[in-house]
Amino acid sequence: ERGGNNSFTHEALTLKYKLDNQFELVFVVGFQKILTLTYVDKLIDDVHKEFRDKYRNEFQQKGTLGLLNGTFDFKDDFMRLLRDAEESSKVRAPTVMKTFEQSLKSQKTVKCMIETRGEKPKEKVKNKKNKGSKKEGTEAVAAPGKASAGDKQPSAAGDREELTKDEILQKNREEFFKRHMKAGEKSSKSPKPEAQKEKGKKPRVWDLGNSNAKVLDYSNSATNGSAEACPVEEFDPDTALGDRNREPGRLYDLEYESDDEAEEEKVIQNPSKPSAKKGGLGGMFGMLKGLVGSKSLTREDMDPVLEKMKDHLIAKNVAAEIAVQLCESVAKKLEGKVMGTFTTVTSTVKQALQEALVQILQPQRRVDVLRDVMDAQRHRRPYVVTFCGVNGVGKSTNLAKISFWLIENGFSVLIAACDTFRAGAVEQLRTHTRRLNALHPPESHGGRTMVQLYEKGYGKDAAGIAMEAISYARNQGFDVVLVDTAGRMQDNAPLMTALAKLIAVNAPDLVLFVGEALVGNEAVDQLVKFNKALADHSMAQTPRLIDGIVLTKFDTIDDKVGAAISMTYITSKPIVFVGTGQTYCDLRSLNAKAVVAALMKA
Repeated sequence: ERGGNNSFTHEALTLKYKLDNQFELVFVVGFQKILTLTYVDKLIDDVHKEFRDKYRNEFQQKGTLGLLNGTFDFKDDFMRLLRDAEESSKVRAPTVMKTFEQSLKSQKTVKCMIETRGEKPKEKVKNKKNKGSKKEGTEAVAAPGKASAGDKQPSAAGDREELTKDEILQKNREEFFKRHMKAGEKSSKSPKPEAQKEKGKKPRVWDLGNSNAKVLDYSNSATNGSAEACPVEEFDPDTALGDRNREPGRLYDLEYESDDEAEEEKVIQNPSKPSAKKGGLGGMFGMLKGLVGSKSLTREDMDPVLEKMKDHLIAKNVAAEIAVQLCESVAKKLEGKVMGTFTTVTSTVKQALQEALVQILQPQRRVDVLRDVMDAQRHRRPYVVTFCGVNGVGKSTNLAKISFWLIENGFSVLIAACDTFRAGAVEQLRTHTRRLNALHPPESHGGRTMVQLYEKGYGKDAAGIAMEAISYARNQGFDVVLVDTAGRMQDNAPLMTALAKLIAVNAPDLVLFVGEALVGNEAVDQLVKFNKALADHSMAQTPRLIDGIVLTKFDTIDDKVGAAISMTYITSKPIVFVGTGQTYCDLRSLNAKAVVAALMKA
C-alpha cells in the first residue's frame, strides 16, 4: 500500500483490492496466480460501481451498522458483471499484420519512385521556396542600419544582374584593402615590454608558517607499522569528544528546529491590521477561499496539490520514482474521503503525506543493538556487525563512532580490518584504536583493554580475516566484533561476490549498509543492487540481506533529508545510526518526526 500497489500474492493465489473511502468499503478479488486474467481490473471496477450505486441509500441512512447487519443480494449482479468482463476480453482479437496489397507502398508506381540525377523532389523544392520567401520578408523588415553588415553576405540574384563585372571587381578590392588595413592597425599596437623576471627560485614564506624545517621532518621516527612502536598521541579530548556535558553512553535523537513556533510568535507580535483597500467582508471571503464544505475528494481536486508535493519532495533529495509512488499512494488513500467544513485540500493532502512519511521512517522491526549484545553475552559469544557500502561514504569513521558508543556502555570491542584493498585503511583503524584506548585506558576498566584491532595486512582474503577475528574474539572474551569491509561500487560483480561470500561464511548478527545523506536517486540504485548481489551470490537457501542502514554526513545537507526516505522506503529496513559530524560523539538515532518536519519545510 505504501507504493500504491493494490495486489498481494500468497503461495498460488493472487488478491487484488480496491478501496472506497467514501463508504469505507474494501473490494477484493482472488484468482489463481498461474492464470493471466486481463479482465480483473475491469471486473473489480464494475463491481465497485454497481454495488455502491445499488446500496448507496442504505449506506447513507444506516451507516456502518447497516453494513454489518444488512443482507446484500448481489450474486446475480456479480455473475452478470463477470460474464460481461469475460466477453469483453474475448472480443479483442489479436491484430493481423497488413498484406502488401493493403499498404500504401503497393499503390505507388515504379516511375514515381525513380529519382534522376540533378532533379530534386517536389516537396523539397516547395520547402525551399517557402524558406526563400521568409528570408525576403525578414530582409524587407530589417532596419537600414543593418544594411552595411549585410553587404558582406552574398547579394541577391537580382543585385548581381544589375552590377557589371568591373564594378564587382572594384568592390571586392575595396573590401580586401579594408580588411588588411584593420589587421595592420592591430599588429602595430605592440604590447608593453614586460619587466624582466629575476633568475632563480625563491621559497615562499607564509605569514603564519613555521620557518623551522626540523619540525616537519618525520624521517627519523619511522616505524614498522606495529602498534607498540608508534608513539603515544597527545591530543585534546575536547576535539575528539565534542560536547563534554553529554551523558556518557547515551545515543541522542536527531533534533530539528521547526520554524512553526517562530512564525506563531511573529503572528502574535504583529497582529493583522485592517487594510484600507479591502473591507471587513472582503477579508472574510478571502479567508474562506479554498475551503471545502463537506464534499468528497476527487482526483481532479488533488492533482495540482500532489504535483507540487512531488516537485517539493524531489527538491529535498527524495528519489524521483519514490516521490511519484508516495503521491500515488496518498491519492488512493484520500480519493472519495469526505472532508470537514473548515479544511482545505492542500492541508488535507499535506497531513496525509506527513503521516505516510512518518510511517515509512518508523521501522517494522526495531534494531536494539545494546539488547542484542547483552543477549549474545548470555550465550557466551561475540556479537558480530558487518559494515558495507560504496567508496568514501564514511564506513571506517562511523565504525569508530559506534565503537566509542559501545565502549561507553561497558562493552569491549574487537575491530576486524577486512579492508585489505584501500591503501591506508589498516593505518586509519590503528589510529582510531589508539585514540579510543587513550580516551578509555585499561586502568579505568579494571585493567581490561576495551578496544583492539585485528589485522593481517593487505592483499589477504577478507572473509578469512573476519572468520579468524570472530574466533579470536570468542577466545579472548570480546563482546562485539565490528567488521570493516572495502568500499565497492554496486555494479562491480567480483567485489560484490566477495562481500556476499564474507557475509555467507561468517553469518554476522547485523549487516549495516553505510550510505551518505547527500545522494538522491543513487541511493535507490545502491541499495537495490547491494541486496540483489547478496541474494544472487549467496549459496544459502534463505540469503542474508541488509538488516539496517547507517546514514552518514547528515550535518552537510541542511533540510534536504530525502535520502532517509528513499533508503527506508526501498528496503523497509530501519536507519539504526545517523552520523552528524567528525567527533566520536557525533552519532544520533533517527527521529522520524524531526526528519519529516525538515522534509516538509518550504
